Amino acid sequence: MQDTKKFIENLSGAGKSIGVLTSGGDAQGMNAAVRAVVRMGIYVGAKVFFIHEGYQGMVDGGDNIKEASWESVSSMLQVGGTVIGSARCKDFRTHEGRLRAALNLVQRGITNLCVIGGDGSLTGANLFREEWSGLLDELVQSGQISEEAAQTHSALHIVGMVGSIDNDFCGTDMTIGTDSALHRIIEVVDAIMTTAQSHQRTFVLEVMGRHCGYLALVSALACGADWVLIPEMPPKDGWEEQMCHKLSENRADKKRLNIIIVAEGAIDQNNKPITTELIKDLVVRCLGFDTRVTILGHVQRGGTPSAFDRILASRMGVEAVLALLEASPGTPACVVSLCGNQAVRLPLMECVQMTQEVQKAMDEKRFEEAVKLRGRSFENNLNTYKLLSHRKMNAELPRSSFNVAVLNVGAPAAGMNAAVRSAVRVGITEGHTVFAVSDGFEGFSKGQIKEFKWGDVGGWTGQGGSLLGTKRTLPAKHIDKIAEQMRIHNINALLVIGGFETCDRIKQSASGTKRRVFIIETMGGYCGYLATVGGLASGADAAYIYEEPFDIRDLQSNVEHLTEKMKTSIQRGLVLRNENSSENYTTDFIYQLYSEEGKGVFDCRKNVLGHMQQGGAPSPFDRNFGTKIAAKAMQWISKKLKEFYREGRVFANTEDSACLLGMRRRALVFQPVIQLKDETDFVHRIPKEQWWLRLRPLMKILAKYKTSYDVSDSGQLEHIVRLRAKDNSAI
Repeated sequence: MQDTKKFIENLSGAGKSIGVLTSGGDAQGMNAAVRAVVRMGIYVGAKVFFIHEGYQGMVDGGDNIKEASWESVSSMLQVGGTVIGSARCKDFRTHEGRLRAALNLVQRGITNLCVIGGDGSLTGANLFREEWSGLLDELVQSGQISEEAAQTHSALHIVGMVGSIDNDFCGTDMTIGTDSALHRIIEVVDAIMTTAQSHQRTFVLEVMGRHCGYLALVSALACGADWVLIPEMPPKDGWEEQMCHKLSENRADKKRLNIIIVAEGAIDQNNKPITTELIKDLVVRCLGFDTRVTILGHVQRGGTPSAFDRILASRMGVEAVLALLEASPGTPACVVSLCGNQAVRLPLMECVQMTQEVQKAMDEKRFEEAVKLRGRSFENNLNTYKLLSHRKMNAELPRSSFNVAVLNVGAPAAGMNAAVRSAVRVGITEGHTVFAVSDGFEGFSKGQIKEFKWGDVGGWTGQGGSLLGTKRTLPAKHIDKIAEQMRIHNINALLVIGGFETCDRIKQSASGTKRRVFIIETMGGYCGYLATVGGLASGADAAYIYEEPFDIRDLQSNVEHLTEKMKTSIQRGLVLRNENSSENYTTDFIYQLYSEEGKGVFDCRKNVLGHMQQGGAPSPFDRNFGTKIAAKAMQWISKKLKEFYREGRVFANTEDSACLLGMRRRALVFQPVIQLKDETDFVHRIPKEQWWLRLRPLMKILAKYKTSYDVSDSGQLEHIVRLRAKDNSAI
């Protein structure tokens, strides 16, 4: 078979000029995308230009279009908004405006554009590309450019990245800024919950989303809201009575607060707006509850970007440059999207057309179709919310004779409680009796088992750590006692949440005054995921991990690299070290080496983050992921119990009766545990093959190291229909 591997070293940007602009509404993470485009462009030998103030800057020219340097994007990774400015531009909508923009680009030799914005900005870019040759002809005829210049710049290549906090663009699981906006919403909801509980209040929260309910839906999932209203799925007639019934039912269950989340574009079945004031008046009139309204507004756009948005934007920025390097005159404008954990390229106009189809379906009251058009991720969020939010009466529940136990094992991780809540409620909805086990396998062996009802997990979603308790004890030690407890309680299935230590939460930002290098030790056992991805999110200069052995020569090279860097205008260095990356090159050793070698150029500080990485409230991603993955696991258990049930007993003697559920490339996969045996390094408790190791060269490139980078996965322009044809295995 022919080797189809493709490396960055074989792609050259020499002689090419790339313009990067942000347009439309700002979104956290845009700066990370700009930084990645600039650094990747310069790395491959291209010139990169900032186009300030979006399309307005392109039309006005002059100082709005400036060449970028490597240092000019330093320290912008952690800044919210967009430092190169964004503006709505009426001029660019006119033919004359686009003609002036074309002249400004040709004069600077720019024929590659990277546009970061929403569907309006990207549609404008595509129109510009389609008109390009005609615009050049006009410029030649008016004598503003020569024939030769028109031929040299005959094709305009465009790659888009979607920067929109609403996540309202079809074809991508997440847009830049959405995760950060969810962080802002959840911070407010968590704060409101404490005051609402103190006074037994109902809070009605309005979040952004004029045409898309993603923020409202996911924040409702992440905080366990009592009711959510979104434009894609208006409530059925009589919803007012249903909502009030649910609120009073929850209050009767000793729940001291109610949260109702409303997207700003929420409508009823007749396309009439449902406002926060309307809901407040309804609750006060029907129930007499003390009710307050909070409209979050532009707070959702503000603040520093989350780690997720920094990584997403950095990956997309690099992929955008690769797409521009590989574009030919016939290549359609494309948009870089996220599918599962992979960056993919899709034709820009296919995505725009499908996004417009969603709005059309909503206008024509084809709401179920609108939900499907939004994509698998949105549909799964909605289905999970429906599953968890509406408690069925006992008479409505299917009856099963199955008992399912849920337990946490290993180290506590943010999001575990959201997963337990989801598993318990979905299990009850499926008709099972659900038991919760305290303190992992050790508690199981001692009989610390209790039946859980619907209300027992109320308010668990936003809690950190593990409310059930968890121990690192392995089951082998207590296997006989555990088997005995399973017999006593007649447990037919186990849902185990945990395992080898996992933790999504890491926030690094070390911005020093004067020249300073921070050396930070991260957790992760022998797994370098936190150090690597934390390094990518914080713009680290180096990240030492067990999976990539290093020696004194590597350390010396890194010190020299940092010394050279500090001679420029860059004043900050950041080095991460995974706790078990090396037995001999400890954090103290690295700190002393850097301190000695950097004398007179920079000083050093070190910090061991320790257990703070496991603490605190879970992020919106962890709450959401934990909720959906546990719901999916419980549904799988129900299906398998029915499959394996014969003559009053459950037979579990096939490979797929014990599976691990996790994300693989683009989908959630149930993999038999027996198959994982060959793929796992049990001594170091890590998989033998780690997908995220492919991100390491990215971190090095963005820190100005020459390195080899396998880009074989890049380059295929896919089609949006193919993505939608998949089953619901997306998260």
